[in-house]
Amino acid sequence: MVGIFAAGLTAFYSWRLAFMTFHGHAKWGHDDAHDAHGAHADAHAHGDHAHGDDHAHDDHGHGHAHTPHESPLVMLVPLIVLAIGAVFAGFVFVEKFVGDERTEFWKGAIFNASTNHVLEHAHHSPEWLMWAPLVVSMLGLAGAFYVYIIKEGMGARIAANKGVLWTFLYNKWFFDELYEATFVRLTRFLGDVFWKVGDQKIIDGLGPDGVAAVSAAVGKRTGLLQTGLLYHYAFVMLLGVAGLLTFALVAWQA
Repeated sequence: MVGIFAAGLTAFYSWRLAFMTFHGHAKWGHDDAHDAHGAHADAHAHGDHAHGDDHAHDDHGHGHAHTPHESPLVMLVPLIVLAIGAVFAGFVFVEKFVGDERTEFWKGAIFNASTNHVLEHAHHSPEWLMWAPLVVSMLGLAGAFYVYIIKEGMGARIAANKGVLWTFLYNKWFFDELYEATFVRLTRFLGDVFWKVGDQKIIDGLGPDGVAAVSAAVGKRTGLLQTGLLYHYAFVMLLGVAGLLTFALVAWQA
């Protein structure tokens, strides 16, 4: 069913391409050429031919409309050969591709023809399944013809309305936004947790950064004791001697 649905979409968009390219109103430079001619005539009427001509060129980038033209033979000939092959190659090589000669033709290059019976089963598929791709292709053709030929400009009007379905399809089912909201943001959140909490605060905070910070703080505070004054050092030495004598007296009395 997915394949059949895709075949219908392929037909619709393929014919949309053909209709918008080769049918309907011209979609190249017609309005530009008309505007350029109008500017030229208006300027001529005011006696300012050169200014009007420059204005036309400046506004539109050129003074003549670009019209479609056929490709040269160096491109046409290969395309014609490819088109003939695309249409008739299946009829000519059907037996070798999917018929009785497929085993000898493929020689195991794509599948083991002696054990794979998918192609054989395809020949015995229900008749409605065999006709379904053609039916949906014709429906796709009819839909594209209606939208882009009978109701030319309908697609542009639908797009201009920006309805719910158009918005949903135009934004690719919001798959990018869903991916961003789940995988991308979740991955970024986990990365921040492991980086800022696990690495910076726990590992570095309690490890080298923490030890370094404590050492720096202790050193900064003990450094205040180094005043460079002799009587301060003598006073500290006196306190040390007094402390040692006090400890010795207490120890001997015990």
